[in-house]
Order: sequence, then C-alpha cells, then structure tokens
Amino acid sequence: MNRFRLPLSYSFAFAAALLFAFKLPGAGFWGPVLMLGGLIFLHEGGHFLAAKWMGMPVEVFSLGFGPRLFGFKWRETDVRLSLLPLGGYVKLAGFNPEEPGAEDPYGFLQQPFGKRMLFYSGGILANLATTLVLFAAVGIHQARVTKVQETWTVVELVPGGAAEQGGLKVGDELRGIGDLSFPGAEWEAAVAYIQAHPDQPVPFRLTRDGKPMAFPLTPRAEGGKGRLGFMPLPVATPLEFRPFQAGDLLTGGRYAVETSWRLTGQVFSFLKRLVTFQAKSAEVAGPIGIIKQGSRAAKHGWETFLFMCAAISLQLAILNALPIPALDGGHMALLAFEKARRKDLAIELKEKILTGGFLLLASLMALVIFLDLMKLRK
Repeated sequence: MNRFRLPLSYSFAFAAALLFAFKLPGAGFWGPVLMLGGLIFLHEGGHFLAAKWMGMPVEVFSLGFGPRLFGFKWRETDVRLSLLPLGGYVKLAGFNPEEPGAEDPYGFLQQPFGKRMLFYSGGILANLATTLVLFAAVGIHQARVTKVQETWTVVELVPGGAAEQGGLKVGDELRGIGDLSFPGAEWEAAVAYIQAHPDQPVPFRLTRDGKPMAFPLTPRAEGGKGRLGFMPLPVATPLEFRPFQAGDLLTGGRYAVETSWRLTGQVFSFLKRLVTFQAKSAEVAGPIGIIKQGSRAAKHGWETFLFMCAAISLQLAILNALPIPALDGGHMALLAFEKARRKDLAIELKEKILTGGFLLLASLMALVIFLDLMKLRK
C-alpha cells in the first residue's frame, strides 16, 4: 500500500501550490494550519495512544506524507513533520497494518480482537472526544453571555438572482441598505425598502472577511416590487459576559451532545444525497475548501473557529468510521468479518481489497480538489 501513498501526496502538493497561485482572498495562514494540523495530530494521537496501551512500539508518528523534513526521537518513536502536510500516519515498529503480508515482529496480528479494534478506532475516538470538548467550550462561552449585538449575515443566494449577479456573497455581514443601518434597523424595514425600489440601484454596505465594502445592487421588478434574491439570518455577537459558574459545565456538555447529534444527522443526510447523486457540487469541500473556510472562521473570532474545528473533527470521525477499505472503518469491518467467520481472509485478498479502497479514495480526493479549484475560478 505504501507504493500508492507518494503519488497521492504529490497530488496534494500540486493542489496546495495551485491554492497559493490563485492567491485566495482572505485565505490566511495560521487559522488553517492550526485547524488541519491540530486535527491530524489528535487523530493520529488516538492511534498512537491505543498502540502504546497495547504495548506495541511505534516506529513513526508523522504529520504529513512523503519525505521527512525534520523531527525528533521520543523513545523508540520518530516524531516527524513530512513534506506534504495534508494527512498523517502512525507506523508500528516493523509492521504496517495497511500491508497484511508484512512482517509482524511484535505480534500485532496476535493481539486480541478488542485491542486491534481499539487501535483502528483510536483516531475516530480521538476525533469524537475533540468534538465534544470543543463544542462544550463553545457552549460554556455562550452560557455566560448577558448582552449581544445581532448582525444580519447572508446565508443563501438565489442562483442567477440579482443579488448574486451584483456581487453579494454568502457570509457577507450587512451593515446598511439605503438609509437603513445595522444593527438598529428592523429587517422588515429593509425588505420594504428593497421592494420599493424595483430596477433602481440600492446602496449596500457590508463587511466581507473583516473588510468593509460598499456597492449598489439593483432589485429586479417582479409584480411591481423589487426583488434581489438572498436570505440573511441574524447572527449574535456577544458584548458582555457574566463570571463563570459551575452549572455552565453541565450547560456546555448538553450543548456539545445536542450539537454533535444534530450535525451527525446533517452529515448522514448529505451522504445519502451524495450516494443518490442529489448533492450539489457547492456542498462538497476538499482540502482547499477547508483551508479557505478555516481562514475565514479564524477572522471571525475564536468561538467561530472552535465551532468549525469541532464540526470538521466530527465529520472526520464519521467519514473515517465508514466501512470503506483503507479507512479506519474499513479495517474494522474486515476485522469484524474475520471474527464472525472465525478465520482470517487470505493475505492476497486483503491486499486487493485495501488497494481497491485506496484507489477509490484517491479518485474521490482528486475529484473534490478539482471541484475546489473550479469554485475558485468563479
């Protein structure tokens, strides 16, 4: 399986080079690095801790794929940063779980079923724990808020509508429409103002990626009323907080569980639309899309950033748990199948299954990177 890793990593590097070549607006550096690097570290750390609990020596703990850049030796483990930072891996001493035919000097394959299952699920469990901790922190923060200021933020645009064609984008924070200012004005007044100016330029003032902007939008006349074709929602910005109370821990925990459950339902709903070919390309985000979203989240404050980190960590847990060969869930599914039949599959068959799964994932990754690049051109 390692023979497939380097070419896939090169495709990641190519995508990263294109990312900087396009000079993404608002794509910062530290937000995406902290988010992706931190989540990769925690995921691989789950596998590492599971291996140490099993008493298995770990030869390599790597953030990134490809050639080693630098690192240090911690006991028997080479902790390293590799050239291509979109991923990571844990390699047991003398054995790679992705190579069923490899030598196994420390007896990983002889370990009890439960321990091997724990090793494969270590990254998933680490992602879930990270999700709950981060969501709990957000919930505790929100529980302490005593005063907020609401800003209207664009959450949806009608494709081909006047707002989209005029330059309005999802995520824009509205500061003013005509002679109305936000916060302060009621949204009903803004709707009435837009409807009263069909085919007339309406001044818009907004904040995009932390930068103030102003430009006119011209509502289309429909039934004698102006229509732009966008939907905003009020987003609350905290202004004042009360001191921390012990009960906030329970509130934060409840928020973490409820939010995780709600987002899990959304992820599975998206996966259902994906496999039934009903999902839109705009809903799919690869490494470039995550980098762009992460930089925007970092600019909106630590609460937004932590929420996004938690949401992506949850998605990583769910996706890695899918029974697709070469993912953690695929290894777990094979292990469970062998346990049920009380006999291991032939090494050659497992090699073919894992290789096929890896090629499938490589193809999907290439597709989402292509879609990310197409979005940048729009």
